[in-house]
Amino acid sequence: MKDLNTEFKPSSWAIDNKTAIYVLTIIIIVIGYFSYNGLPKENFPEVVIPKIIVQTIYPGTSPENMENLVTKQIEKQIKSTSGLKKITSNSYQDYSIITAEFNTNVEIKNAKQSVKDAVDKARQDLPNDLPQEPDVMDINLSDLPIMYINISGDFDLKRLKEYADDLKDRIEAFKEISYVQVVGALDPEVQINLDLNKMAAAQISFSDVENAVRYENMTISGGTVKMDGVRRTLNVKKEFKSALEIENIIIKSPTGASVYLKDLAEVKDAFKEQESYAHLYGKNVITLNVAKRSGENLIEASNKINDLLTEMKANILPKSLNVTVTGDQSNRTRITLHDLINTIIIGFILVTVILMFFMGVTNALFVAMSVPLSMFIAFMSMPTLGSVFGFSFTMNMMVLFSFLLGLGIVVDDAIVVIENTHRIFDNGKVPIKQAAKMAAGEVFLPVLSGTLTTLAPFVPLLFWPGIIGEFMFFLPATLIITLLASLVVAYIINPVFAVDFMKPHDDHENARPTFDKGTKRAMLVFAGLALFSYMISFGFGNFVVLMGLLYLLNHFYLTGSVRKFQTNVWPRIQARYVRVLKWALERPAKMLWGTFGLLVVTFGLFAFLVSIGRQKIIFFPSGEPNFIYVYVNLPVGTDQAYTNNIVNNVEKRVTDVVGRNNPMVTSIISNVTVGVTDPQSEDQGNYTNMGKVSVAFVEYSKRNGKSTSAYLSKIRDAVKGIPEAAITVAQEHGGPPTSKPISIEITGDNLDSLVSTSVRLQKYLETKQVAGVEELKSDFQNNKPEILFDIDRERANREGISTGQVGSDLRTAIYGKEVSKFRDLNEDYEINIRAKEDQRNN
Repeated sequence: MKDLNTEFKPSSWAIDNKTAIYVLTIIIIVIGYFSYNGLPKENFPEVVIPKIIVQTIYPGTSPENMENLVTKQIEKQIKSTSGLKKITSNSYQDYSIITAEFNTNVEIKNAKQSVKDAVDKARQDLPNDLPQEPDVMDINLSDLPIMYINISGDFDLKRLKEYADDLKDRIEAFKEISYVQVVGALDPEVQINLDLNKMAAAQISFSDVENAVRYENMTISGGTVKMDGVRRTLNVKKEFKSALEIENIIIKSPTGASVYLKDLAEVKDAFKEQESYAHLYGKNVITLNVAKRSGENLIEASNKINDLLTEMKANILPKSLNVTVTGDQSNRTRITLHDLINTIIIGFILVTVILMFFMGVTNALFVAMSVPLSMFIAFMSMPTLGSVFGFSFTMNMMVLFSFLLGLGIVVDDAIVVIENTHRIFDNGKVPIKQAAKMAAGEVFLPVLSGTLTTLAPFVPLLFWPGIIGEFMFFLPATLIITLLASLVVAYIINPVFAVDFMKPHDDHENARPTFDKGTKRAMLVFAGLALFSYMISFGFGNFVVLMGLLYLLNHFYLTGSVRKFQTNVWPRIQARYVRVLKWALERPAKMLWGTFGLLVVTFGLFAFLVSIGRQKIIFFPSGEPNFIYVYVNLPVGTDQAYTNNIVNNVEKRVTDVVGRNNPMVTSIISNVTVGVTDPQSEDQGNYTNMGKVSVAFVEYSKRNGKSTSAYLSKIRDAVKGIPEAAITVAQEHGGPPTSKPISIEITGDNLDSLVSTSVRLQKYLETKQVAGVEELKSDFQNNKPEILFDIDRERANREGISTGQVGSDLRTAIYGKEVSKFRDLNEDYEINIRAKEDQRNN
């Protein structure tokens, strides 16, 4: 008999205070369950990307001017920011994007503030007529749309937009929602389209019209006056109520002549030129792109939105208005989480059944209990550890995969402790209480060292740098938390269960099992637990029912099978193992060299398979596509209306390939200008020369075993041959955001040299036809065609005008200028002045 000094004091204390341990176990189950329900549900973990984006919009500006007037001025200030690793910029037509990449040890909030300060310093060097301030933002993957709500029907555009705006306001009121972006809607405005010839005859300039409109549409506070002992506020309020009222404004020329605005211009309440387009199966729609807040529950957000849509369809929205939801990311997340949870439950049952054959029913149940209890402790710990160390735990695929990976590992500690207790107990020869204390003390150090060595390979993964490291962080973190929790269960909770439920073997157990009083009581307990569980959660209730059925299966069938296995099969396996082990121990040199040779052959075979292309090395598998994206890129400067025509052609070809009534397809959506880049790309800008067609498939379980990969090649073949259109077909990315598999950067000071080198290199690589290369693509965009004006300064001076005035009036005439606001009950509209359409385009 071992000396009692081998006891492990925490285990001995737990055995002596069993009531406290049972209460602790109940607390762990209850808090753990509610902690699990409280964890946000997502498909993948949220990662912080150490990059800050500065986006600046300056309509009507060429890429070259965009670089000189905007990009370089902001870059100059950002370069002095501390912690900056690299800065890159792209200047496009009307648009500038600057990416500041920081070192991974820089807090992203501090980096964003530093960049904001740098942009504020650069503001004095930027053009004064920017329509809005440069937008400084960090890259947050949670800002990607979680669903698309498409609105269509036989209504005028203004009415349709009102429904979209109402829906947007209601959805943005949910705490889970970050923003809702409206795509495909026409924005109302009051247009003042001036006749340049009439203006010249009346000697009236754009500035005269601007001042006349602005100063006749104002609300001014005149202060307060004291009258009859009461202070009264003075207000001058004269705002436009209709376009007709604007027409009757009197404008005075520098010569003193007066003219009505209606004699110079056409004033109308209309819509802005359509900047973006959205189609669902070829029909015009207004699309609401819905993005959730970081750290919020994706499934809960989706449920709230779908409930809102159901309620509004029934009570508020007209029956003829079509509202459809596409691309709902919660469906995939819900299916992934349920599949993994079901896999964990099935794995738990299999582990329990297998342990029954080797350890007996009672001991197996003690050990199996360590699985849910360890998980509940992990659920309890996640929010606390996340707040302490500054990261957010969510219930995502990586976390659940960690639980699945650790399913067979967390029982190791409990197996050793319970089996050692059973050995010392020796069917009642040693009191169970003493046996449990001695068993825990004997194996504590071996079990602790074994657990630590199991955890050791995962510790370096916690410090994996970069975006991939942040994405993978949750796998080792969850596994480490769960395995440490299994130590607590094995040494604090399991010994208490063993003391109360481990009984000496009864010879009467060989009798035929019957539905006795004990079985009836057990079934009543299971029935009560099931009813209570269904009140909490339908899934939890199903699990209790399953446990009850397993109890009956064990009572009437497994007990006899386990007994036969332990008395007949297992002894023969042990005997054969002893013979094999004895043979191996007698030949240590041969075993050592054989093991080393097997290792060499394994690595050699792997290297050979990789070299001949039979074994592929990829970081994250693609799998069957759930979405197929067709990206359309036309030459810079292409009008959005023309781009829309090309995208409609592409959409028609894609629809012909997949079929309009294909049961595997949930939607075919096309976008122009807005939402046309890769959803996981850093660049989420708006481009009039770009479009995207998105094909969404049903869940994998509803495809009846059919593959969606074949559509990739079919669509690639179908969209070939469209003039001037560079078309790329791809599926959605799995895993964290990553750059292209192979990127070749060409740097230099001369742009023409860079362009020619890029073209030559691309042609050279295309001729080589490198295996595995699907597409070669350059990110260089040619400048938009432009017309240059060379101002004759002498003549301009004689006329009393400057180059700046010429440029300003030219911009106002072509692009337009907001001079005031028109207010109605719902919102404010812009009042814009510019030249008549036939004079703008000639």
